[in-house]
Amino acid sequence: MHEAPHTPAAASHPAHAVGRRSLLAGSLALGAAGALAVSGAPSATAAVKPGRGLPGDPFTLGVASGDPDHDGFVLWTRLAVDPHAEDGLGGMPSRAYQVEWQVATDERFHRIVRRGTAQARPASAHSVHVELNGLPAGRDYWYRFRVGGHVSPAGRTRTAPHPFSLGGPLAMAFVSCSQYEHGLFTSYRRLAEDEPDLILHLGDYQYEYKKGDYTIPGGNVRDHEGPETVSLADYRHRYAQYKSDLDLQAAHSAAPWLVVFDDHEVENNWAGSVPEEGSDTPATADFLKRRAAAFQAYYENMPLRRSSLPQGPGMQLYRRIRWGRLANFHMLDTRQFRDDQACGDGYKNCAAADDPSRTITGGAQERWLLEGFRRSAARWDVLGQQVFFGQRDRDAGPLKVTSMDAWDGYTASRERITRGWTDAKVRNAVVLTGDVHAHWAGDLKLDYSDPSAPAVGSELVCSSITTGGDGADGDGTHPWFKNNPALKFYSNQRGYVLTRIDRDQMRADFKTVPTVRTPGAAATTKATYVIEDRVPGLKQTYLRPYTAPKGFARTDLDRQTVETETSQP
Repeated sequence: MHEAPHTPAAASHPAHAVGRRSLLAGSLALGAAGALAVSGAPSATAAVKPGRGLPGDPFTLGVASGDPDHDGFVLWTRLAVDPHAEDGLGGMPSRAYQVEWQVATDERFHRIVRRGTAQARPASAHSVHVELNGLPAGRDYWYRFRVGGHVSPAGRTRTAPHPFSLGGPLAMAFVSCSQYEHGLFTSYRRLAEDEPDLILHLGDYQYEYKKGDYTIPGGNVRDHEGPETVSLADYRHRYAQYKSDLDLQAAHSAAPWLVVFDDHEVENNWAGSVPEEGSDTPATADFLKRRAAAFQAYYENMPLRRSSLPQGPGMQLYRRIRWGRLANFHMLDTRQFRDDQACGDGYKNCAAADDPSRTITGGAQERWLLEGFRRSAARWDVLGQQVFFGQRDRDAGPLKVTSMDAWDGYTASRERITRGWTDAKVRNAVVLTGDVHAHWAGDLKLDYSDPSAPAVGSELVCSSITTGGDGADGDGTHPWFKNNPALKFYSNQRGYVLTRIDRDQMRADFKTVPTVRTPGAAATTKATYVIEDRVPGLKQTYLRPYTAPKGFARTDLDRQTVETETSQP
Protein backbone atom coordinates (compact mmCIF):
# COMPACT_ATOMS: atom_id res chain seq x y z
CA MET A 1 0.00 0.00 0.00
CA HIS A 2 1.24 3.46 -0.92
CA GLU A 3 0.47 6.14 1.66
CA ALA A 4 1.05 9.81 0.93
CA PRO A 5 0.72 12.31 3.79
CA HIS A 6 -2.47 14.32 3.97
CA THR A 7 -0.56 17.52 4.69
CA PRO A 8 0.36 19.56 1.59
CA ALA A 9 3.97 20.28 0.72
CA ALA A 10 5.55 23.57 1.68
CA ALA A 11 6.53 26.48 0.02
CA SER A 12 19.47 3.81 -30.67
CA HIS A 13 20.36 1.67 -27.55
CA PRO A 14 20.06 -2.11 -27.03
CA ALA A 15 18.30 -3.78 -24.11
CA HIS A 16 21.12 -5.38 -22.13
CA ALA A 17 20.58 -8.74 -20.45
CA VAL A 18 20.66 -8.65 -16.67
CA GLY A 19 20.45 -12.26 -15.53
CA ARG A 20 17.56 -14.65 -16.08
CA ARG A 21 15.05 -11.78 -16.15
CA SER A 22 16.55 -10.43 -19.38
CA LEU A 23 15.04 -7.12 -20.39
CA LEU A 24 13.50 -7.67 -23.79
CA ALA A 25 12.22 -5.08 -26.21
CA GLY A 26 10.46 -7.29 -28.75
CA SER A 27 7.74 -6.22 -31.12
CA LEU A 28 4.75 -4.26 -29.88
CA ALA A 29 1.12 -4.40 -30.97
CA LEU A 30 -0.91 -2.16 -28.74
CA GLY A 31 -4.63 -1.55 -28.83
CA ALA A 32 -7.14 0.79 -27.27
CA ALA A 33 -6.37 2.89 -24.23
CA GLY A 34 -6.85 1.40 -20.77
CA ALA A 35 -7.20 3.00 -17.35
CA LEU A 36 -4.32 5.26 -16.35
CA ALA A 37 -3.54 8.44 -14.45
CA VAL A 38 -1.18 10.89 -16.11
CA SER A 39 -0.21 14.10 -14.36
CA GLY A 40 -1.87 17.07 -16.00
CA ALA A 41 -2.39 15.30 -19.34
CA PRO A 42 -4.58 17.03 -21.92
CA SER A 43 -7.25 15.18 -23.88
CA ALA A 44 -6.16 12.52 -26.37
CA THR A 45 -7.07 14.78 -29.30
CA ALA A 46 -4.32 17.21 -28.29
CA ALA A 47 -1.55 14.76 -29.24
CA VAL A 48 -0.33 14.06 -32.73
CA LYS A 49 -0.36 10.59 -34.22
CA PRO A 50 2.22 8.28 -32.62
CA GLY A 51 5.74 8.91 -33.84
CA ARG A 52 4.95 11.49 -36.52
CA GLY A 53 7.99 13.55 -37.42
CA LEU A 54 10.43 11.90 -35.01
CA PRO A 55 13.97 12.18 -36.40
CA GLY A 56 15.30 9.20 -34.43
CA ASP A 57 14.89 6.77 -31.53
CA PRO A 58 12.99 8.59 -28.74
CA PHE A 59 13.83 6.03 -26.01
CA THR A 60 17.46 6.98 -25.44
CA LEU A 61 16.80 7.59 -21.72
CA GLY A 62 15.36 4.15 -21.01
CA VAL A 63 12.38 3.20 -18.89
CA ALA A 64 11.65 2.94 -15.17
CA SER A 65 9.00 2.02 -12.63
CA GLY A 66 8.46 3.07 -9.04
CA ASP A 67 6.36 3.51 -5.90
CA PRO A 68 4.83 0.00 -6.00
CA ASP A 69 1.54 -0.64 -4.24
CA HIS A 70 -0.18 -3.97 -3.64
CA ASP A 71 -2.25 -3.42 -6.78
CA GLY A 72 -0.08 -1.24 -9.01
CA PHE A 73 2.93 0.97 -9.64
CA VAL A 74 4.15 3.92 -11.69
CA LEU A 75 5.60 3.45 -15.17
CA TRP A 76 7.96 6.10 -16.55
CA THR A 77 9.75 7.09 -19.71
CA ARG A 78 10.92 10.34 -21.28
CA LEU A 79 11.24 10.90 -25.01
CA ALA A 80 14.57 12.31 -26.23
CA VAL A 81 15.97 11.77 -29.70
CA ASP A 82 19.05 13.83 -28.73
CA PRO A 83 19.75 13.60 -24.98
CA HIS A 84 22.65 16.07 -25.32
CA ALA A 85 20.53 18.96 -26.60
CA GLU A 86 21.52 22.02 -24.57
CA ASP A 87 17.97 23.29 -24.17
CA GLY A 88 17.16 20.19 -22.12
CA LEU A 89 14.30 19.13 -24.39
CA GLY A 90 16.06 16.14 -25.87
CA GLY A 91 15.88 17.29 -29.50
CA MET A 92 12.13 16.67 -29.51
CA PRO A 93 9.80 18.68 -31.76
CA SER A 94 7.68 21.15 -29.81
CA ARG A 95 4.44 19.18 -29.84
CA ALA A 96 2.77 16.42 -27.88
CA TYR A 97 3.17 12.75 -28.73
CA GLN A 98 0.90 9.83 -27.99
CA VAL A 99 2.85 7.08 -26.26
CA GLU A 100 1.50 3.56 -26.11
CA TRP A 101 2.30 1.36 -23.14
CA GLN A 102 1.88 -2.31 -22.39
CA VAL A 103 2.12 -4.51 -19.27
CA ALA A 104 2.50 -8.29 -19.37
CA THR A 105 3.01 -11.15 -16.93
CA ASP A 106 5.87 -12.61 -18.98
CA GLU A 107 9.04 -11.05 -20.35
CA ARG A 108 8.19 -11.94 -23.96
CA PHE A 109 4.80 -10.18 -23.73
CA HIS A 110 2.75 -13.23 -24.71
CA ARG A 111 0.32 -12.57 -21.80
CA ILE A 112 -0.59 -8.88 -21.90
CA VAL A 113 -2.76 -7.80 -18.97
CA ARG A 114 -2.94 -4.01 -19.42
CA ARG A 115 -2.37 -1.56 -22.25
CA GLY A 116 -3.13 2.06 -22.96
CA THR A 117 -1.88 5.43 -24.14
CA ALA A 118 -0.38 8.44 -22.41
CA GLN A 119 0.71 11.84 -23.62
CA ALA A 120 4.25 13.16 -23.69
CA ARG A 121 4.12 16.97 -23.75
CA PRO A 122 6.77 19.64 -24.27
CA ALA A 123 5.78 21.33 -20.98
CA SER A 124 7.02 18.27 -19.06
CA ALA A 125 10.05 17.60 -21.29
CA HIS A 126 8.07 14.80 -22.99
CA SER A 127 8.10 12.70 -19.83
CA VAL A 128 5.37 10.13 -19.15
CA HIS A 129 4.06 8.97 -15.79
CA VAL A 130 1.46 6.19 -15.87
CA GLU A 131 -0.13 5.18 -12.55
CA LEU A 132 -1.63 1.70 -12.67
CA ASN A 133 -3.88 -0.02 -10.15
CA GLY A 134 -6.21 -3.01 -10.04
CA LEU A 135 -3.45 -5.58 -10.58
CA PRO A 136 -2.98 -8.75 -8.48
CA ALA A 137 -0.66 -8.38 -5.50
CA GLY A 138 2.83 -9.80 -5.11
CA ARG A 139 3.59 -10.53 -8.76
CA ASP A 140 6.23 -9.72 -11.36
CA TYR A 141 5.29 -7.74 -14.46
CA TRP A 142 7.08 -6.52 -17.58
CA TYR A 143 6.33 -3.27 -19.37
CA ARG A 144 7.37 -1.29 -22.45
CA PHE A 145 6.41 1.73 -24.55
CA ARG A 146 6.00 2.56 -28.25
CA VAL A 147 5.90 5.72 -30.30
CA GLY A 148 5.18 4.97 -33.93
CA GLY A 149 7.66 2.33 -35.07
CA HIS A 150 10.00 2.96 -32.12
CA VAL A 151 9.85 0.43 -29.27
CA SER A 152 11.44 0.99 -25.87
CA PRO A 153 13.52 -1.54 -23.96
CA ALA A 154 11.40 -3.59 -21.58
CA GLY A 155 11.52 -3.21 -17.82
CA ARG A 156 10.62 -5.54 -14.99
CA THR A 157 8.52 -4.38 -12.05
CA ARG A 158 6.30 -5.92 -9.41
CA THR A 159 3.41 -5.26 -7.08
CA ALA A 160 3.83 -5.39 -3.31
CA PRO A 161 2.21 -8.18 -1.28
CA HIS A 162 -1.38 -7.82 -0.11
CA PRO A 163 -1.59 -5.51 2.95
CA PHE A 164 -2.59 -8.43 5.22
CA SER A 165 0.10 -10.81 3.94
CA LEU A 166 3.72 -11.15 5.00
CA GLY A 167 4.56 -12.42 1.53
CA GLY A 168 7.88 -14.07 0.78
CA PRO A 169 11.38 -12.75 1.44
CA LEU A 170 12.13 -9.32 -0.06
CA ALA A 171 15.39 -8.68 -1.91
CA MET A 172 15.91 -4.93 -1.48
CA ALA A 173 18.95 -2.89 -2.49
CA PHE A 174 19.79 0.73 -1.75
CA VAL A 175 22.19 3.18 -3.37
CA SER A 176 23.19 6.85 -3.38
CA CYS A 177 25.64 9.42 -4.74
CA SER A 178 26.34 8.87 -8.43
CA GLN A 179 28.70 11.64 -9.58
CA TYR A 180 28.96 11.12 -13.35
CA GLU A 181 32.42 12.68 -13.61
CA HIS A 182 34.01 10.54 -10.92
CA GLY A 183 33.59 7.17 -12.56
CA LEU A 184 31.62 4.62 -14.51
CA PHE A 185 28.26 3.45 -13.17
CA THR A 186 29.49 -0.14 -12.86
CA SER A 187 27.72 -0.69 -9.55
CA TYR A 188 24.36 0.06 -11.16
CA ARG A 189 25.06 -2.76 -13.65
CA ARG A 190 26.12 -5.19 -10.93
CA LEU A 191 23.03 -4.25 -8.93
CA ALA A 192 20.78 -5.01 -11.89
CA GLU A 193 22.43 -8.41 -12.25
CA ASP A 194 21.55 -9.19 -8.61
CA GLU A 195 17.86 -8.97 -9.62
CA PRO A 196 16.41 -7.30 -6.52
CA ASP A 197 12.67 -6.90 -5.99
CA LEU A 198 12.97 -3.26 -4.91
CA ILE A 199 15.63 -0.52 -5.16
CA LEU A 200 15.86 2.57 -2.95
CA HIS A 201 17.82 5.59 -4.17
CA LEU A 202 18.62 7.79 -1.17
CA GLY A 203 19.80 10.93 -2.90
CA ASP A 204 22.44 12.66 -5.02
CA TYR A 205 21.16 10.96 -8.16
CA GLN A 206 22.89 13.70 -10.14
CA TYR A 207 25.34 16.51 -9.35
CA GLU A 208 25.02 20.17 -10.19
CA TYR A 209 28.65 21.13 -10.89
CA LYS A 210 30.06 22.26 -14.22
CA LYS A 211 33.06 20.47 -15.71
CA GLY A 212 36.17 20.77 -13.53
CA ASP A 213 34.49 22.16 -10.40
CA TYR A 214 34.53 18.86 -8.48
CA THR A 215 37.61 16.81 -9.27
CA ILE A 216 39.20 13.74 -7.70
CA PRO A 217 42.87 12.73 -7.39
CA GLY A 218 44.13 11.44 -10.70
CA GLY A 219 41.56 13.46 -12.62
CA ASN A 220 37.91 12.89 -13.43
CA VAL A 221 36.96 9.88 -15.54
CA ARG A 222 34.45 11.77 -17.72
CA ASP A 223 32.96 15.24 -17.88
CA HIS A 224 29.68 16.99 -17.19
CA GLU A 225 28.10 18.81 -20.10
CA GLY A 226 26.94 22.38 -19.76
CA PRO A 227 27.17 24.96 -16.94
CA GLU A 228 26.38 24.47 -13.28
CA THR A 229 22.70 23.60 -13.15
CA VAL A 230 20.56 26.59 -12.23
CA SER A 231 17.75 26.83 -14.80
CA LEU A 232 15.13 24.25 -15.75
CA ALA A 233 16.93 23.71 -19.07
CA ASP A 234 20.19 23.08 -17.19
CA TYR A 235 18.66 20.44 -14.90
CA ARG A 236 16.83 18.71 -17.76
CA HIS A 237 20.04 18.56 -19.78
CA ARG A 238 22.01 17.13 -16.84
CA TYR A 239 19.40 14.43 -16.13
CA ALA A 240 19.43 13.47 -19.80
CA GLN A 241 23.21 13.06 -19.68
CA TYR A 242 22.99 10.80 -16.64
CA LYS A 243 20.01 8.79 -17.83
CA SER A 244 21.60 8.04 -21.19
CA ASP A 245 24.12 5.88 -19.31
CA LEU A 246 23.30 2.23 -20.09
CA ASP A 247 24.39 0.91 -16.69
CA LEU A 248 21.95 3.27 -14.96
CA GLN A 249 19.24 2.26 -17.43
CA ALA A 250 19.85 -1.41 -16.58
CA ALA A 251 19.30 -0.72 -12.87
CA HIS A 252 16.08 1.20 -13.57
CA SER A 253 14.84 -1.64 -15.79
CA ALA A 254 15.55 -4.35 -13.22
CA ALA A 255 13.05 -3.43 -10.47
CA PRO A 256 10.76 -0.68 -9.15
CA TRP A 257 12.52 2.23 -7.41
CA LEU A 258 11.69 4.35 -4.37
CA VAL A 259 13.49 7.69 -4.69
CA VAL A 260 14.22 10.67 -2.47
CA PHE A 261 16.55 13.59 -3.15
CA ASP A 262 19.37 14.97 -1.03
CA ASP A 263 21.30 18.16 -1.75
CA HIS A 264 23.04 17.80 -5.14
CA GLU A 265 19.79 17.42 -7.04
CA VAL A 266 19.51 21.15 -6.25
CA GLU A 267 22.76 22.54 -4.80
CA ASN A 268 25.42 21.38 -2.35
CA ASN A 269 24.33 21.57 1.32
CA TRP A 270 21.16 23.60 0.80
CA ALA A 271 18.75 23.73 3.73
CA GLY A 272 15.08 24.68 3.40
CA SER A 273 14.99 28.05 1.64
CA VAL A 274 18.66 28.73 2.38
CA PRO A 275 21.25 28.21 -0.41
CA GLU A 276 24.80 27.04 0.19
CA GLU A 277 26.15 30.60 0.25
CA GLY A 278 23.85 31.97 2.95
CA SER A 279 20.44 33.46 3.58
CA ASP A 280 20.52 37.10 2.47
CA THR A 281 17.21 38.08 0.83
CA PRO A 282 18.22 38.40 -2.87
CA ALA A 283 20.07 35.07 -2.75
CA THR A 284 17.08 33.37 -1.13
CA ALA A 285 14.69 34.66 -3.81
CA ASP A 286 17.00 33.42 -6.56
CA PHE A 287 17.46 30.13 -4.75
CA LEU A 288 13.73 29.44 -4.55
CA LYS A 289 13.54 29.87 -8.33
CA ARG A 290 16.42 27.44 -8.69
CA ARG A 291 14.76 25.00 -6.29
CA ALA A 292 11.52 25.12 -8.27
CA ALA A 293 13.42 24.33 -11.48
CA ALA A 294 15.30 21.48 -9.80
CA PHE A 295 12.10 19.97 -8.36
CA GLN A 296 10.34 20.15 -11.72
CA ALA A 297 13.21 18.37 -13.47
CA TYR A 298 13.45 15.80 -10.67
CA TYR A 299 9.78 14.90 -11.03
CA GLU A 300 10.04 14.74 -14.81
CA ASN A 301 12.87 12.23 -14.56
CA MET A 302 11.71 9.98 -11.73
CA PRO A 303 8.98 7.29 -11.49
CA LEU A 304 6.92 9.27 -8.98
CA ARG A 305 3.18 9.47 -8.45
CA ARG A 306 1.06 12.53 -9.19
CA SER A 307 1.00 13.25 -5.44
CA SER A 308 4.67 14.31 -5.77
CA LEU A 309 4.05 16.77 -8.62
CA PRO A 310 5.88 19.97 -7.56
CA GLN A 311 4.03 23.17 -6.75
CA GLY A 312 6.62 25.83 -7.48
CA PRO A 313 9.49 25.44 -4.98
CA GLY A 314 7.53 22.90 -2.90
CA MET A 315 7.28 19.14 -3.44
CA GLN A 316 5.58 16.37 -1.45
CA LEU A 317 8.29 13.72 -1.39
CA TYR A 318 8.04 12.07 2.01
CA ARG A 319 5.67 9.14 1.84
CA ARG A 320 5.11 5.61 3.13
CA ILE A 321 5.15 2.43 1.04
CA ARG A 322 3.86 -0.75 2.66
CA TRP A 323 5.32 -4.09 1.59
CA GLY A 324 2.49 -6.19 2.97
CA ARG A 325 2.93 -6.84 6.68
CA LEU A 326 6.61 -7.50 6.19
CA ALA A 327 7.90 -3.92 5.98
CA ASN A 328 6.95 -0.27 6.03
CA PHE A 329 9.27 2.00 4.04
CA HIS A 330 9.10 5.52 5.49
CA MET A 331 10.76 7.64 2.80
CA LEU A 332 11.94 10.91 4.34
CA ASP A 333 12.83 14.38 3.06
CA THR A 334 15.61 15.83 5.25
CA ARG A 335 16.36 18.86 3.04
CA GLN A 336 13.20 20.78 2.20
CA PHE A 337 11.95 21.45 5.73
CA ARG A 338 15.16 21.56 7.82
CA ASP A 339 16.55 24.51 9.74
CA ASP A 340 19.80 25.84 8.33
CA GLN A 341 22.91 23.99 9.45
CA ALA A 342 24.22 25.28 12.76
CA CYS A 343 27.55 27.02 13.37
CA GLY A 344 28.27 27.62 9.71
CA ASP A 345 28.08 23.95 8.68
CA GLY A 346 31.00 21.49 8.62
CA TYR A 347 32.35 19.44 11.55
CA LYS A 348 32.02 21.55 14.71
CA ASN A 349 31.73 21.49 18.46
CA CYS A 350 28.44 23.38 18.40
CA ALA A 351 26.04 23.96 21.29
CA ALA A 352 23.30 25.09 18.87
CA ALA A 353 23.17 21.55 17.45
CA ASP A 354 21.41 20.50 20.68
CA ASP A 355 18.78 23.27 20.55
CA PRO A 356 15.42 21.46 21.06
CA SER A 357 13.68 23.83 18.65
CA ARG A 358 15.85 22.79 15.70
CA THR A 359 14.45 20.29 13.21
CA ILE A 360 15.75 18.37 10.23
CA THR A 361 12.31 17.11 9.14
CA GLY A 362 9.96 19.99 9.91
CA GLY A 363 7.03 19.60 12.29
CA ALA A 364 4.47 18.14 9.85
CA GLN A 365 6.79 15.41 8.60
CA GLU A 366 7.86 14.53 12.14
CA ARG A 367 4.24 14.15 13.26
CA TRP A 368 3.47 12.04 10.18
CA LEU A 369 6.41 9.75 10.91
CA LEU A 370 5.61 9.34 14.61
CA GLU A 371 1.99 8.53 13.76
CA GLY A 372 3.25 5.96 11.28
CA PHE A 373 5.23 4.29 14.06
CA ARG A 374 2.17 4.21 16.33
CA ARG A 375 0.00 2.65 13.63
CA SER A 376 2.58 0.18 12.36
CA ALA A 377 1.80 -3.52 12.32
CA ALA A 378 4.81 -4.37 10.15
CA ARG A 379 7.59 -6.78 11.03
CA TRP A 380 10.18 -4.19 9.93
CA ASP A 381 9.96 -0.39 9.91
CA VAL A 382 12.59 0.99 7.55
CA LEU A 383 13.50 4.68 7.23
CA GLY A 384 14.84 5.54 3.78
CA GLN A 385 16.66 8.85 4.23
CA GLN A 386 19.68 10.88 3.26
CA VAL A 387 22.22 11.84 5.93
CA PHE A 388 24.01 10.03 8.76
CA PHE A 389 21.56 9.29 11.59
CA GLY A 390 23.71 7.92 14.42
CA GLN A 391 26.37 9.90 16.26
CA ARG A 392 29.85 10.22 14.75
CA ASP A 393 32.18 12.17 17.04
CA ARG A 394 35.53 12.74 15.34
CA ASP A 395 37.27 14.11 18.45
CA ALA A 396 39.09 11.65 20.71
CA GLY A 397 39.08 14.14 23.59
CA PRO A 398 36.32 15.63 25.73
CA LEU A 399 34.82 17.75 22.94
CA LYS A 400 32.03 16.46 20.71
CA VAL A 401 32.90 17.38 17.11
CA THR A 402 30.24 16.23 14.69
CA SER A 403 28.78 17.01 11.25
CA MET A 404 26.30 19.87 11.25
CA ASP A 405 24.86 18.63 7.94
CA ALA A 406 23.77 15.27 9.45
CA TRP A 407 21.38 14.36 12.28
CA ASP A 408 24.25 15.21 14.65
CA GLY A 409 23.43 18.84 13.84
CA TYR A 410 19.81 18.27 14.93
CA THR A 411 20.15 16.07 18.00
CA ALA A 412 16.71 16.91 19.45
CA SER A 413 15.11 15.87 16.15
CA ARG A 414 17.00 12.58 16.29
CA GLU A 415 15.99 11.92 19.88
CA ARG A 416 12.31 12.61 19.17
CA ILE A 417 12.30 10.22 16.21
CA THR A 418 14.23 7.51 18.06
CA ARG A 419 12.07 7.81 21.15
CA GLY A 420 9.04 7.79 18.88
CA TRP A 421 9.76 4.30 17.59
CA THR A 422 10.75 2.98 21.04
CA ASP A 423 7.62 4.42 22.68
CA ALA A 424 5.48 2.96 19.89
CA LYS A 425 7.18 -0.41 20.45
CA VAL A 426 8.10 -0.72 16.81
CA ARG A 427 9.16 -4.32 16.35
CA ASN A 428 12.34 -3.69 14.33
CA ALA A 429 13.61 -0.22 13.41
CA VAL A 430 16.23 0.13 10.68
CA VAL A 431 17.57 3.38 9.21
CA LEU A 432 18.99 3.35 5.68
CA THR A 433 21.36 6.20 4.76
CA GLY A 434 23.40 7.55 1.86
CA ASP A 435 25.39 10.81 1.46
CA VAL A 436 28.82 10.02 2.97
CA HIS A 437 30.37 8.10 0.01
CA ALA A 438 31.38 5.12 2.15
CA HIS A 439 29.81 2.01 3.64
CA TRP A 440 29.08 2.22 7.36
CA ALA A 441 27.07 0.13 9.82
CA GLY A 442 26.21 0.85 13.42
CA ASP A 443 23.80 0.51 16.30
CA LEU A 444 21.37 3.29 17.19
CA LYS A 445 20.86 4.44 20.78
CA LEU A 446 18.90 6.92 22.82
CA ASP A 447 22.05 7.96 24.71
CA TYR A 448 25.30 7.93 22.74
CA SER A 449 27.26 9.28 25.69
CA ASP A 450 26.75 5.99 27.57
CA PRO A 451 28.74 3.12 26.03
CA SER A 452 26.57 0.64 27.95
CA ALA A 453 23.28 2.06 26.64
CA PRO A 454 21.31 -0.62 24.78
CA ALA A 455 20.82 -0.56 21.02
CA VAL A 456 17.29 0.44 19.99
CA GLY A 457 17.78 0.13 16.23
CA SER A 458 20.33 -0.24 13.47
CA GLU A 459 21.74 1.98 10.75
CA LEU A 460 23.01 0.73 7.38
CA VAL A 461 24.85 3.26 5.21
CA CYS A 462 25.62 2.68 1.55
CA SER A 463 28.74 3.91 -0.19
CA SER A 464 28.52 5.99 -3.35
CA ILE A 465 28.07 4.60 -6.83
CA THR A 466 31.02 6.73 -8.00
CA THR A 467 31.46 9.87 -5.89
CA GLY A 468 35.02 10.18 -4.64
CA GLY A 469 36.48 7.86 -7.23
CA ASP A 470 37.84 4.38 -6.52
CA GLY A 471 38.52 4.77 -2.82
CA ALA A 472 40.57 2.00 -1.22
CA ASP A 473 40.05 -1.36 0.41
CA GLY A 474 40.53 -1.67 4.16
CA ASP A 475 40.08 -3.89 7.17
CA GLY A 476 36.53 -2.79 8.00
CA THR A 477 37.50 -0.32 10.72
CA HIS A 478 37.87 3.45 10.97
CA PRO A 479 39.82 5.60 13.46
CA TRP A 480 36.57 7.16 14.66
CA PHE A 481 35.48 3.80 16.10
CA LYS A 482 37.53 4.64 19.20
CA ASN A 483 35.22 7.58 19.96
CA ASN A 484 32.01 5.93 18.75
CA PRO A 485 31.55 2.37 20.05
CA ALA A 486 28.14 2.14 18.37
CA LEU A 487 29.85 2.13 14.95
CA LYS A 488 30.67 -1.37 13.70
CA PHE A 489 31.85 -1.30 10.07
CA TYR A 490 33.43 0.97 7.46
CA SER A 491 34.55 0.54 3.85
CA ASN A 492 35.82 3.26 1.52
CA GLN A 493 35.22 1.47 -1.79
CA ARG A 494 32.33 2.25 -4.13
CA GLY A 495 29.27 0.02 -4.31
CA TYR A 496 25.79 -0.61 -2.92
CA VAL A 497 24.01 -2.60 -0.20
CA LEU A 498 21.92 -5.64 -1.04
CA THR A 499 19.52 -6.85 1.66
CA ARG A 500 17.26 -9.84 2.18
CA ILE A 501 14.32 -9.19 4.49
CA ASP A 502 12.17 -12.01 5.84
CA ARG A 503 10.14 -12.69 8.94
CA ASP A 504 13.14 -13.76 11.02
CA GLN A 505 15.97 -11.42 10.02
CA MET A 506 17.31 -8.72 7.76
CA ARG A 507 20.62 -9.55 6.11
CA ALA A 508 22.77 -6.81 4.58
CA ASP A 509 25.56 -7.54 2.12
CA PHE A 510 27.90 -4.58 1.62
CA LYS A 511 28.92 -4.87 -2.04
CA THR A 512 32.02 -3.16 -3.42
CA VAL A 513 33.80 -2.81 -6.76
CA PRO A 514 37.60 -2.36 -6.95
CA THR A 515 37.51 0.44 -9.53
CA VAL A 516 35.13 2.81 -11.30
CA ARG A 517 37.76 4.02 -13.76
CA THR A 518 37.58 1.11 -16.17
CA PRO A 519 34.57 -0.96 -17.27
CA GLY A 520 33.78 -4.52 -16.26
CA ALA A 521 34.74 -4.54 -12.57
CA ALA A 522 33.17 -7.36 -10.57
CA ALA A 523 31.23 -6.71 -7.37
CA THR A 524 32.15 -8.67 -4.26
CA THR A 525 30.74 -8.76 -0.73
CA LYS A 526 33.02 -6.89 1.65
CA ALA A 527 30.97 -7.68 4.77
CA THR A 528 27.64 -9.14 5.84
CA TYR A 529 25.60 -8.07 8.84
CA VAL A 530 22.39 -9.56 10.22
CA ILE A 531 19.63 -7.97 12.29
CA GLU A 532 17.51 -10.59 14.02
CA ASP A 533 13.79 -10.14 14.61
CA ARG A 534 13.14 -8.36 17.94
CA VAL A 535 16.90 -8.16 18.68
CA PRO A 536 18.08 -4.55 18.13
CA GLY A 537 21.63 -4.18 16.93
CA LEU A 538 23.92 -5.62 14.27
CA LYS A 539 25.71 -8.97 14.16
CA GLN A 540 28.60 -9.41 11.76
CA THR A 541 28.59 -12.76 9.98
CA TYR A 542 31.25 -12.14 7.32
CA LEU A 543 34.17 -9.81 6.59
CA ARG A 544 36.28 -10.31 3.48
CA PRO A 545 39.96 -10.70 4.43
CA TYR A 546 42.15 -7.69 3.73
CA THR A 547 45.89 -7.50 3.23
CA ALA A 548 47.40 -4.01 3.15
CA PRO A 549 49.60 -3.24 0.13
CA LYS A 550 53.35 -3.61 0.71
CA GLY A 551 54.69 -0.64 2.63
CA PHE A 552 51.21 0.55 3.60
CA ALA A 553 51.06 1.07 7.37
CA ARG A 554 48.04 1.24 9.65
CA THR A 555 48.69 4.95 10.21
CA ASP A 556 48.47 5.48 6.44
CA LEU A 557 45.01 3.89 6.47
CA ASP A 558 43.94 6.10 9.37
CA ARG A 559 45.08 9.22 7.53
CA GLN A 560 43.45 8.20 4.26
CA THR A 561 40.05 7.34 5.72
CA VAL A 562 39.81 10.53 7.79
CA GLU A 563 40.89 12.75 4.89
CA THR A 564 38.41 11.08 2.56
CA GLU A 565 35.55 11.53 5.00
CA THR A 566 36.19 15.18 5.81
CA SER A 567 36.85 16.35 2.25
CA GLN A 568 33.48 15.37 0.79
CA PRO A 569 31.41 18.24 -0.66
